[in-house]
Amino acid sequence: MDFTPVTFHLKDERTAVLSAPTAEDAAEMVAFLKDVAAETEFLIAYPEERQAMTEAQEAAFLQHKHEDPNALMLMCRVEGRLAGTCDVSFGSKIKVAHRGTIGISVRREFWGLGIGTAMLRELIAVARRRPGTLQLELDFMEGNQRGRALYEKMGFRVVGVKPDAIRLKSGELRHEYAMMLKL
Repeated sequence: MDFTPVTFHLKDERTAVLSAPTAEDAAEMVAFLKDVAAETEFLIAYPEERQAMTEAQEAAFLQHKHEDPNALMLMCRVEGRLAGTCDVSFGSKIKVAHRGTIGISVRREFWGLGIGTAMLRELIAVARRRPGTLQLELDFMEGNQRGRALYEKMGFRVVGVKPDAIRLKSGELRHEYAMMLKL
């Protein structure tokens, strides 16, 4: 899916740019995914699960995302540095074509500067322009209060819970919450 780049200012007045990544961004995306997996326990993958990821695999994935009319991935750069990514995938089957599913991650050093808000705002706008899309959905892990606050600020509401859906390496079980934004 095509996306026209958007420039905005962070809370600290630096300039940020949202754009759709291309296959040429693969190496930087692989490094980003490995980095953010190590920065928080609230992403679904542990850092070692990202170690096998290759630049070629990521380039193919990014190319597929770019060509898929039912998906959009965005990246946010601050002063040329990859600060965050997000994506939305819309249902391709008739029964679920009205739904979009969102994922988002931001480097810890950029938390609280408005990147998550800007990325979600763009994904919501894309969904609203897409004919037939009625709702956006996302999941978050128990304990992720920062994420939950962002999602609620953007209008998402908790619609369900999957008890003990996440098992940490320590053996601790955590709930996963489903959220939805009606468009």
